Amino acid sequence: MFKDTVATVEELEALVGKPGKIASHKVISTLDQHCFDFIRHSPFITISTSDAQGRCDVSPRGDQPGFVHIVDEHHILIPERPGNKRVDSMRNLLENPHIGILFMIPGMEESLRINGRAFIVKDSSMLQKTEANGHVPTLGIGVEVEEAFIHCAKAFKRSKLWHPASWLKREEQLKPAKMMAAHAKSTRMSEQDVAASLHESYTKRLY
Repeated sequence: MFKDTVATVEELEALVGKPGKIASHKVISTLDQHCFDFIRHSPFITISTSDAQGRCDVSPRGDQPGFVHIVDEHHILIPERPGNKRVDSMRNLLENPHIGILFMIPGMEESLRINGRAFIVKDSSMLQKTEANGHVPTLGIGVEVEEAFIHCAKAFKRSKLWHPASWLKREEQLKPAKMMAAHAKSTRMSEQDVAASLHESYTKRLY
């Protein structure tokens, strides 16, 4: 399928060039006050993990701004709120502790990237610091920070992600329940069944 591909770093750099002065020097190994401020204003992140064979997964996490707990300049704690119980990210981390995180703030086109080593945390005294709506999570993902840096805004500018005028109109929006019913057709659940299940989960099991 893909025939004309790049096979070496030298070929890649010949095609795209090398990073400029700022890009080459913007990575820090600990969290500073600027990172603290960004994390405290971020209500949404994505986390990237892979298993021992390198099979990758990206998963979203979100809550009120500052839901990720800052332990100190070297460590953060991501609470594990109720989900679909697949826990793909945590399964991966049991095999491969490396993690990549992208912090986003609505309306802001730059994002914060953090890379590090992750641990599945069940320490209730620490998890209490991520309580929400009266619920303390059973587990969390603790991250030992190895790299942190601001990612430029070009992808957000090109996509117009935060521009409401670019969003699909209500009548154009896709139907996740229809997609899930088709993908999980072995369950014999209809689109209406899936929609009802999602509604129950979204209204009664957020925490």
